Amino acid sequence: MARRTVTEDLNLNHIVHQQFDTAAKHVKLPDSLLKQIRACNNVYYVQFPAKVGKGYELIEGWRAEHSHHKKPLKGGIRYSSMVTQDEVMALAGLMTFKCAIVNVPFGGSKGGVKIRPRDYKRDELERITRRYTMELVRKGFIGPGVNVPAPDYGTGEQEMAWIADTYDTLHPGGLDNMACVTGKPLTQGGIRGRREATGLGVVYALREVFRHKRDMAKLGLDTTLEGKTVSVQGLGNVGYHAARTLQEEDGALIVSIGEWDCAIHNKKGIDISQLVKYRKRTGSIKGFPGTKTTKKGTDCLEVECDILIPSALENQINMTNMKRIKTKILAEAANGPTTPAAEAHLLKKGVLILPDIFMNAGGVTVSYFEWSKNLSHMRFGRLEKRINERKRLSLLDATEDLVDKRYPRGLKERLVAGVDETALVHSGLEQTMDDAYLEIREIRNKKKGLNSLRTAAYISAIEKVATSYIEMGIFP
Repeated sequence: MARRTVTEDLNLNHIVHQQFDTAAKHVKLPDSLLKQIRACNNVYYVQFPAKVGKGYELIEGWRAEHSHHKKPLKGGIRYSSMVTQDEVMALAGLMTFKCAIVNVPFGGSKGGVKIRPRDYKRDELERITRRYTMELVRKGFIGPGVNVPAPDYGTGEQEMAWIADTYDTLHPGGLDNMACVTGKPLTQGGIRGRREATGLGVVYALREVFRHKRDMAKLGLDTTLEGKTVSVQGLGNVGYHAARTLQEEDGALIVSIGEWDCAIHNKKGIDISQLVKYRKRTGSIKGFPGTKTTKKGTDCLEVECDILIPSALENQINMTNMKRIKTKILAEAANGPTTPAAEAHLLKKGVLILPDIFMNAGGVTVSYFEWSKNLSHMRFGRLEKRINERKRLSLLDATEDLVDKRYPRGLKERLVAGVDETALVHSGLEQTMDDAYLEIREIRNKKKGLNSLRTAAYISAIEKVATSYIEMGIFP
């Protein structure tokens, strides 16, 4: 008798709906309100021609607006040959919930262009980006008070600069035009700390998680990140900054790195800074000195470690490999890296899963700071830095006179130094991640029989979005 093959639904939009429905059972809200919060409000699909090489190519793109309970809407734009309308709608939903969890006053949105960036030259990418922006402007899907994109998979500061410039050209004289998009270069209205924000948010979240002694004791861990073994899938912007910070500031051991073409391993640790230099020189992490290379990039997911950080694409941990996952903490830096079946299996094994809708909220948090900076037209810390330095200097001088001793010169200079924009951004991000984790952890602990932080995070988001709709008078 033939054995039936068990398959799972890998449609991210269906998965997000399933996760939402699981959490909705724990809240007391009218079904009509829950349906509104769950639904994606609208989607814009566009096709346009772009000059590529000696001819023209028809490019497909989307922009989904999930929820208008807050304005403007917020969400990245990804460039990927795998992007679909369902994926964009799902990611827009995740953005709604993510913003609510970390108390960032945006609705959720997401955009996608169906291209593989490495297949195009710089001038071709510029033409595609500018034309896509024009299409968004044409239908009112972009604007400082309407819908504010940001970088995502396959895009970065350069694409955001092209978007901002195109929007500015089409809206001459607009004082707040630069607030139409975040993740821009510093010279074009960006903010210090945005580039590393998502990866750093992962680190701040882990630091808060490790402060809870009882939670760590259940996993057989102490309350320090020092010496903890970490495996990272994806050495892009998110994975790199998470891995580098954990290694250099927290003393963690990065034992495995996975990329699209291979994975590398070393139980004694991999030097992330040297690895990035090696990749820049050779074009790959393959063969990095002192490491063992394996063919599949997903091999890093199956390494025995204390913390596993998938920071690539969705559905990476699923029914085909879930039984080979050997980690104590799964920190989801990517969107939707774990399928529901895999999550159920890992929770049963006692793995602590830190969900994507919380863990990768660092990017949108600092995007909020950038958007606010653009609207205020003032760099953070510019007004108060010098006066705060003078106050601290006066206090230290008074202390020296009081005890008749002098601080070492270098120490005194460090104590007096004012806080710059980077420090302020990092401080705000850390506080945001700490507060959000404490909130969802409390929800998990209070709900009888609930062991999923993901469900707790969704509960938090649903209740906050519902409150907005009720206060607006849309629902009684």
